[in-house]
Amino acid sequence: MSRLRELLLGHPLPTFKSGETRLDNVRALAALSPDALSSIAYANQEIYLGLLAAGWVGLNFSLPIALAIAALLAILTLSYAQTILAYPAGGGSYTVAKENLGRLPGLIAAAALLIDYVLTAAVSLTAGTAAIASAFPSLWPQRTALALVLLTIITVANLRGLRESGTLVAIPVYLFVFSYLAMIAYGLGRALIEGTGTLPAAALPATEPITVVLILHTFSSGCTALTGVEAISNGITIFKTPEARNARLTLAVMAVLMGVLLLGSIGLTQHFGVVAGSEETILSALARRIVGSGFPHVFIQVATLLILLVAANTSYVGFPRVSDLLAKDLYLPHQLSSLGDRLVFSNGIVLLSALVSVLIVIFGGDSHALIPLFAVGVFLAFTLSQIGMVIHWWRLRGSGWQWKLVFNGVGAITTAITLLVVAVSKFLDGAWIVALLIVVLVFAFRAVEHHYRLLRPQLSLSGLQPSIHPPPLQRVVLAMSGVHRGVIKALEFACSISDNVTVVYVELDPGKTDHIRQQWLIWGQGVPLVVVPSPYRSVVGPILDFLEQTDREHDDGQQAVLVMPEFIPRHGWQNLLHNQTAWMIRVALFYQRRKYGSGRVIIDVPFQLDR
Repeated sequence: MSRLRELLLGHPLPTFKSGETRLDNVRALAALSPDALSSIAYANQEIYLGLLAAGWVGLNFSLPIALAIAALLAILTLSYAQTILAYPAGGGSYTVAKENLGRLPGLIAAAALLIDYVLTAAVSLTAGTAAIASAFPSLWPQRTALALVLLTIITVANLRGLRESGTLVAIPVYLFVFSYLAMIAYGLGRALIEGTGTLPAAALPATEPITVVLILHTFSSGCTALTGVEAISNGITIFKTPEARNARLTLAVMAVLMGVLLLGSIGLTQHFGVVAGSEETILSALARRIVGSGFPHVFIQVATLLILLVAANTSYVGFPRVSDLLAKDLYLPHQLSSLGDRLVFSNGIVLLSALVSVLIVIFGGDSHALIPLFAVGVFLAFTLSQIGMVIHWWRLRGSGWQWKLVFNGVGAITTAITLLVVAVSKFLDGAWIVALLIVVLVFAFRAVEHHYRLLRPQLSLSGLQPSIHPPPLQRVVLAMSGVHRGVIKALEFACSISDNVTVVYVELDPGKTDHIRQQWLIWGQGVPLVVVPSPYRSVVGPILDFLEQTDREHDDGQQAVLVMPEFIPRHGWQNLLHNQTAWMIRVALFYQRRKYGSGRVIIDVPFQLDR
């Protein structure tokens, strides 16, 4: 299994290679903007499908709706420019809400963000398959299978350690931007020459009248074009110095490009009276109308697919990072903050892929069916972040704080109104599912945190006195991950069965080793401590290597007895919140029997938790 994993994912990387690469503005734009720029692929589609029910009269409202969304984009851009100034180390919705509004709003924002990342990946993949199937109609019935194949490729690439700063990420982004800008420029030229397209009422019979409800419903769907606006404020640390200035400049460029792409594509669609078939996206129909059905059309659809794949990949950067923050704050299992062999949050990547695959299958690979779930979480995170920034400026004051507060205040009011519109208009279409999931996730966060809080005092050394036991017989190795009550209990047992005890500690984080040594001087009862470095953050391998080494050094024909402390949660589900390292070591030693002739004696010393 190790060889197969290395074949698929590559050799493990040492910890010292985990430094983050600083990017210039051109590469940073490519790294952080795909989600925002590619959103026109499904936002345009939703605006078109929403107004189509009202026939050609309804489609005439496409451009006004796009202008309203562009105005909202401008407000968000100004608001997040202030967030960049306030949080130069990165100010995501979770961080801003937690620090300024308190724990509960922070957890709500975190839940909304996690759901947003899952939906972003699912919508981007399904919209990408729709784009390429528009160029190759035979693929249309296979969209679900194709989306799952693309998901598998992205998952493996990220488990291998795909870097968001790579040139390969920049190519699809700028390919998409330049191809669409060229198409829009060419389309504007043709519009000036050919004049306005006509769309007679008989061509598109209305199934319902134009109403305020229909307009608001369509506006809500079109607001998915604003996903990803927050990404640059989250990723300030990847910019070259001066970070804040470069991040704000890149945010402005991204917003301008988003506005041009959105207004240009929708304006030309309305001007030419473009209508899409049942197995084609509206952007594909627009491209076909402007450049024909030949190679340029296929090229534009491929470019759309590629940027949507990169947009899906941004979730594989954001979701594991937010999960890591939550895990460090004790709201998610610790496993989600552990770096894998390739210096990526492997557990977060696998969890994200599992959730996305479930959505793709349940919704049949149809992005239109997923959209109603989308915008609620996005604007909930936006709103909490902007309210948090208002509180931040009010508390901090400082130079020019009044204008900064006004910008974020306008952003908070605007996003709150949009959130209300989206929630009401999309509630029965599926927004209620997101609202319910957010509540469930917040309760889950608090249950996890409650368990970890109760765990700490039970493992604490406070009030415990070191004791010495008379040493008898066998050579014993005690494996530990830290100094706590469970380890002291296991040490007392080891000393009761042998006068030759060695404790081994696998060093995953060199910064913690000095603290471990100091604790061991107090609690170790004079038993020697051996620190085994693990540059690839593996625990099992170094333990097995140490056991083999100590057996060779003693050359007494015996294998050392391995003693492992293991705490047992009161409730079975709480096992999911802890690493199963002891189990993995037992399994590894079990399969070593053939090599060493006889099985090694392994003794588990359970430490049962009361709560």
